[in-house]
Amino acid sequence: MISMELTIISDIKAIKKNDPAAKNIFETLLCCTTLHAVLIHRFAHFLHKKLRIPVLPRFISALNRFWSGIEIHPGAKIGRGFFIDHGTGVVIGETAEIGNNCVLFHGVTLGGTGHWKDKRHPTIGDNVLIGANATLLGPITIGENVKIGATSVIINRDVPANCTVVGAPGRIVKENGMHTNRLLPLAHYKHDNEMGIEYHI
Repeated sequence: MISMELTIISDIKAIKKNDPAAKNIFETLLCCTTLHAVLIHRFAHFLHKKLRIPVLPRFISALNRFWSGIEIHPGAKIGRGFFIDHGTGVVIGETAEIGNNCVLFHGVTLGGTGHWKDKRHPTIGDNVLIGANATLLGPITIGENVKIGATSVIINRDVPANCTVVGAPGRIVKENGMHTNRLLPLAHYKHDNEMGIEYHI
């Protein structure tokens, strides 16, 4: 319970850090719909993962989408200090994992490609910023301290740590403080036992 309380506090602090429109704690708690969406998700995730209650977490997720315009599957794992700016149109899939202190803007999709049965959605490292309407698909890995530009598209490609990615398809334009211009590396090799098919993705 203490861990959950600290997580919620870190979510509130993330709003103060990232949103200049948040004037005070009262306004943040009352008017920040994206905070409501994150807190509702954390409750649904607790029911889904810890208590293994069927159906109800998905129903709560559906109500959350209706209320906030943000769709987060209750199975998604989200770290501390998570902030969604504006929020409308954000979609986070069931097996997505998001690290600590990450920022997503409106219209971001962390989705699947339809090729996988188990791990289907992106894994996002700590301190990652994903710009508006960016699309990330597949069981890819986004390293720590990454910035992904608005409208970027990344499908079945991993993103190394400490870099900036822009474009569709996404290209690395800055890595470890140095300017560059190169394609993203292919995602890791994987064998999908359930489908009986091997892919290089």
